[in-house]
Amino acid sequence: MQNNENITLHTLPNGLRMVHVQRNSPVAWCGLAVNAGSRDELKGQFGLAHFVEHTIFKGTKRRSSTRINNRMEQVGGELNAYTTKESTMLYCIFPVEHLERAVELIADLVENSVFPEHELSTELDVVLEEVASYRDAPSEAVYDDFEDMLLNGSQLGHNILGEEKDLRLLTSGHCLDWLKRLYVPSNMVFFSLGSTPADKVLRLAEKYFAILSHAKRGIRRKAPAEIAPQRNVVDLGLHQSHTIVGAKVPGMYDDRRFAFALLNNILGGPGMNSLLNVSLRERRGLVYTVESSLVTFTDCGMIQIYLGCEHEKLKKALKLIGNTVDSLAQTPLSERRLDAYKRQYCGQMLVASDSAEVSAMAAGRGLLYYKAVSTLQENIDCIMSVTPAQLQQAAQSIALDNCSILTFK
Repeated sequence: MQNNENITLHTLPNGLRMVHVQRNSPVAWCGLAVNAGSRDELKGQFGLAHFVEHTIFKGTKRRSSTRINNRMEQVGGELNAYTTKESTMLYCIFPVEHLERAVELIADLVENSVFPEHELSTELDVVLEEVASYRDAPSEAVYDDFEDMLLNGSQLGHNILGEEKDLRLLTSGHCLDWLKRLYVPSNMVFFSLGSTPADKVLRLAEKYFAILSHAKRGIRRKAPAEIAPQRNVVDLGLHQSHTIVGAKVPGMYDDRRFAFALLNNILGGPGMNSLLNVSLRERRGLVYTVESSLVTFTDCGMIQIYLGCEHEKLKKALKLIGNTVDSLAQTPLSERRLDAYKRQYCGQMLVASDSAEVSAMAAGRGLLYYKAVSTLQENIDCIMSVTPAQLQQAAQSIALDNCSILTFK
């Protein structure tokens, strides 16, 4: 066992890593971070990772779907999950005295799920409705289609939700094989946050997860190939344009990610004073929304700038985005101005860290991908160490000529 301030790390004999974050609260979190997402799906099974996330709650050797749903809700807690392109998070939130109930339930789901065919048929309709509903929200769908365009031809270049033709062919056998292949000790992290002492959390993890013993059958991930910038317009007969401008950037293991994280926040972070919001919305009223987001994978990342506006204003808005990025790319920021941006971003990080959910998930993902859990101060130090030259280089790499653009109109 390794202790670092309020963070405890440990690895069980079967290879399952665990992290416990000590926090004085009557509410606790625990769950599994699994290194398995849509990029690990086989061709013809697109959507399987997300489908398993839905159907893992539909029955185990010991429990029906009703008993699973009621297990945490009976004590005021919640059981939930979500899927990304590289990971799946399965977790509970609950009154702290019910930690053992939560740990046992999550272990049962991973160890004993049976994926009853009659339950899968019902849940398929739910997933297909989710696929259809996201297409009805162009401001959301444009993100997925942009990622597919930017990462075309790679394992990352298909929608997490999958396609109807593939989803209709998925069976209980496919779901069970997914668990046996990827929900294995060496490919998961058990995370916990709450006031329970670390030694008790460890005992519960050993009690309920020790039975897991099957070895990972392998994940073969290949970095996306470089492709030329794309410019696509999809005419959907909309009253407004929904546009993504973006480019590939370094992934989560590249030290340059801190400069890109800061750049992303300066351009279109949550603050009303972000450069693009001030330029496009506050000063000129060209857009009703503009925001920037940074997504990092194990072998690459993306900066995506979204803007929603009237059709006739799009050209001018895109020009201003290009000008804003160019201004950062051509002239380094002064130390004083950069320091102000850093302090704003670090303040936002501090506020976000007050969320138990954010802290619990970050601990699980951190150990899963970095084999360590960074403290808030370590992350702040990395942001504060970004130099004007590093920020300038980051801006140069996302100049408009280097970006792909997708518009739904």
